[in-house]
Amino acid sequence: MTASVPTATPIASQYALEPQTWLWGDHQICYTVQGEGQPLVLIHGFGASIGHWRKNISPLAKAGYQVYALDLLGFGASDKPVLDYSLDLWLEQLTAFWQEKIQQPTVWVGNSIGALLALMVMAQRPELAIAGVLLNAAGGLNHRPEELPFPLNVVMGSFTRLVASPLVGPILFNQVRRKARIRQTLYQVYGDRQAVTDDLVAMLYEPSCHPNAAKVFASILTAPAGLPPHLLLEQVTQPLLVLWGETDPWTPIRAAGLYQQRATTDPRSAFHALPGAGHCPHDEQPETVNQYMIDWLATVV
Repeated sequence: MTASVPTATPIASQYALEPQTWLWGDHQICYTVQGEGQPLVLIHGFGASIGHWRKNISPLAKAGYQVYALDLLGFGASDKPVLDYSLDLWLEQLTAFWQEKIQQPTVWVGNSIGALLALMVMAQRPELAIAGVLLNAAGGLNHRPEELPFPLNVVMGSFTRLVASPLVGPILFNQVRRKARIRQTLYQVYGDRQAVTDDLVAMLYEPSCHPNAAKVFASILTAPAGLPPHLLLEQVTQPLLVLWGETDPWTPIRAAGLYQQRATTDPRSAFHALPGAGHCPHDEQPETVNQYMIDWLATVV
């Protein structure tokens, strides 16, 4: 079932995105689609939404692709039910969306946890995927304690417990979601500060005003990390393009070794480092990212 969303966010309106709603069970999911041709699905990262792809959707559609982007459950304009969030839950959402809206092998494109989800689709739902594009792929939904050095593992463990607290958690969330804090966080992870606009801050802030937002935040931050990327990558047989912002402090480029190795052994795969870009290269260097994608896709699909 599909219906037009009555109002669009300013950032969506500015870039001519047309949000629609899709019913996944009892949940309303926000998505948008442009163009015709080989389908691509764009999957946002933590805290983001379809608006984070505003600089990519139209250029990819004009290049001859049918471009979908959707808000994961709990994010953006999609519903925010209080439940146990996980990568597996979102994988089921993406699978159901593909079954209803696409029904042909698709290119899955993701940033951060969205890239990890794209990798999961390729590995665990291979019939859905003809190729994948990963941008600064996360290593997990959350940090694995055994992967963190002491005392950072203790600090992160304590923070997780505080986030899950019904008393302290909402207080922490209200601090994290302030516009000034969002801007400072973006300044830390974006290589190009000029890309941190008022519209971008507003796009990340608005979903946090939902009555369930604090509980969703707590559920996601205390969820299992999921399978590590190297185990997923072992199952991937499709062509893979990996783009990585070199200045990213969250998923530093030193973690990209397994993807660089893949590019040296698989002639259909490629890896490109992006100097000056941080965690969200598709928003910081959209022209470069779009061109890399268009050129590479022309050779593999």
